[in-house]
Amino acid sequence: MRGRIVLGAGLAGLMLASCASIQYEASYGPPPQRVGPSTATLPGVFADGPPVIVHEARRQQCVPFARTLSGVQIFGDAHTWWSQAAGRYPRSGLPAPGAVLVLEGYNTPYRGHVAVVTAVVSGRELRVDQANWLNSEEVTVRVPVRDVSPNNDWSQIRMWHIPTRAWGARIYRVQGFIHPLPLTLAASS
Repeated sequence: MRGRIVLGAGLAGLMLASCASIQYEASYGPPPQRVGPSTATLPGVFADGPPVIVHEARRQQCVPFARTLSGVQIFGDAHTWWSQAAGRYPRSGLPAPGAVLVLEGYNTPYRGHVAVVTAVVSGRELRVDQANWLNSEEVTVRVPVRDVSPNNDWSQIRMWHIPTRAWGARIYRVQGFIHPLPLTLAASS
């Protein structure tokens, strides 16, 4: 009996994995591949393609990665970026390429995350490049992000989970988007 349960669980797992692959390939092309320095350079703009974990990139946290990639010169923990940007950088509820997506803490108010918008795909989907999303200081690029807020206002999102090739189960609260042009330069243009 135990052997049948294990065999049944294994077959169910294979079926679910194939469903995830079919859904993933229909939406985002072939499954993710490892990308090394020969096919990607950091920081910078990456070509279109499936989301990937850049295994050979220098390990880093989300804050220095977002600061370098976006040019937004804010320091300190990710959960402080939204308030630090006030009066220094334009902030909005709308994504734009180059803007920093600022997520609120999910376990405590002292946990946050920042990622850089690389493409706006539609009114409800964008792509980001980020570091340390999976908590191993990895860099992930072209990661799909979906607006799941009831009012279509980017206040709640789901993030694509590259290892499972599926949308993450958790819904994250968004503080907004910090745009890279400092207010002092924006006012003088």
